[in-house]
Amino acid sequence: MILRKDLLSRVERVFQRYGFDPIDTPALEYWETLAGKYGEEAENRLIWRFTDKWSGREYALRYDLTVPMARFVATHRDIPMPFKRYHIGPVWRHEEPQKGRYREFYQCDADIVGSPHPEADAEIVELVIDVIRELGFSSGFKVRLNDRRLLRGIFEEELGLGDAILPVYRAIDKLDKIGVEGVRGELLKLGLQDSTVDRIIDIISIQGDPGELLGEVARRYGGNKLVADAVKHLEGIIGLVDNSSVVVDLSLVRGLDYYTGPILEVVLDKPRIGSVAGGGRYDNLIGLFTSTQIPATGASIGIERIIDAGLELGLYTLKEKTVTEAMVVVLDKGAYSYAWRVARALRKAGVRTRIDLSMASPGVQRRKAQRLGIRLLVYVGAKEAEAGTATIYDTRTRERREARLEDAGRVAKEMLGT
Repeated sequence: MILRKDLLSRVERVFQRYGFDPIDTPALEYWETLAGKYGEEAENRLIWRFTDKWSGREYALRYDLTVPMARFVATHRDIPMPFKRYHIGPVWRHEEPQKGRYREFYQCDADIVGSPHPEADAEIVELVIDVIRELGFSSGFKVRLNDRRLLRGIFEEELGLGDAILPVYRAIDKLDKIGVEGVRGELLKLGLQDSTVDRIIDIISIQGDPGELLGEVARRYGGNKLVADAVKHLEGIIGLVDNSSVVVDLSLVRGLDYYTGPILEVVLDKPRIGSVAGGGRYDNLIGLFTSTQIPATGASIGIERIIDAGLELGLYTLKEKTVTEAMVVVLDKGAYSYAWRVARALRKAGVRTRIDLSMASPGVQRRKAQRLGIRLLVYVGAKEAEAGTATIYDTRTRERREARLEDAGRVAKEMLGT
C-alpha cells in the first residue's frame, strides 16, 4: 500500500499539473445506469450485478469511472465547460483473478467534457504520456492510436459489414492474446467469406509512423467521409503531441461500445501484460442520460498493471515497510512522559514519528525499528529528560547529534534532508 499510494500521488500531481479537478462518484450504481453502455461481454459476464432484497431494485458495482462520470455531468448541467475532471478510485470486474487482471482494482481517470476538437484529445494523449513517464517508464512503451470512425468507414461501409461489425471488433480486440491466425479463426467463425477476412487482416496489419500511415489510409479510403474525418482529426492530434512514443495502429478497436472517435492504448515493450492505459472519445455517452449531446474524451491508467510491470522490471520494490521516519526509543520508563514531549515536538515539525506503546525494553524497541527500516532513532532516557535534550541517531549515515527539545524537529529534518 505504501508503493501504491506513492504511485497514485504521482499520478494525481500530473493530473493537477494539467488543470484537472477531482470528483468522486458512488461505488454502487443503479443497474439501468450501466446497462447498454459497455457491450455484451461486460454486461453478461463482467459486471457485478445483484438485486437488493429489501427494495427489489437492481444495482451494480461500477465497472469503470467513465459512465458514472457521464451520469454526474448529465445531472449537473451548470458545470462550466470544458469540464476537466480526474477520478482515482476502485472499480470491479467479475472474473478470475490473475496477473494483471483483478476483481477489484484502481483506475486513474482524466476526462475533458465539452470540447469536440482534436486539441482536447491531444491533451489527453500528452497527459497519459507524462503520467507513464512520471511512474518511471521513461521509455519502453508506445501509445497506440486509432479512430472508431476510421474503423466504421472501412469495415462497415467499405467492406459492407454493417450490423455485423460489433462481433468483428470483439474478434480484432483479441489480437494481442490470440495472434493474427487466432483472429482469422474467430472471424471465419462469424461466417465471413475468406476474401473479407483477408481484407480485414490486411487492414489491421497496417501500423507505424503516424504521418505515413494516415497518408496511406487517405489514399486507399479517403473518399469515405468517416475515414476522411478520422484522418483529419488524428492528424490534428499528432501535430500537437510529443509523438516520439505514438504509433497509429488500425488493429486497435477498444472493447467498449461507447467510443465514437479517437481511441488510444498504452502498451509496454516488456513485460507482456496487456495495456496499462486506454481511452478515447465518447461524444454520445452523456447524451444517453440527457436530451443534449455533449462531446467528451478521456483516458484511464490501471495502477495494478503498472505495479506488476514495475516490480517485474525492477523499477519498484516492496522494501519500504513503514512511512515512519523516526522512532523515539525510551531508555528509562521514568522518562516516558518526557519522551512523549519529544515525540510531540518531532510530529509538530512534520517528522513522521513513532513512540513505544508497549513499554518494551530498549533492545526490543531498537529491533522493531530495525525490522521496519526506520531511519532515525531518537534516544530519550533520564539523562536527556534532565537536560531537556534528545539524542538522534541516523541508522544510514551513523551520524549522532544531540538536540535540545525545541530544536529536535529541526535537527531531525536536517538529518533526513527534508
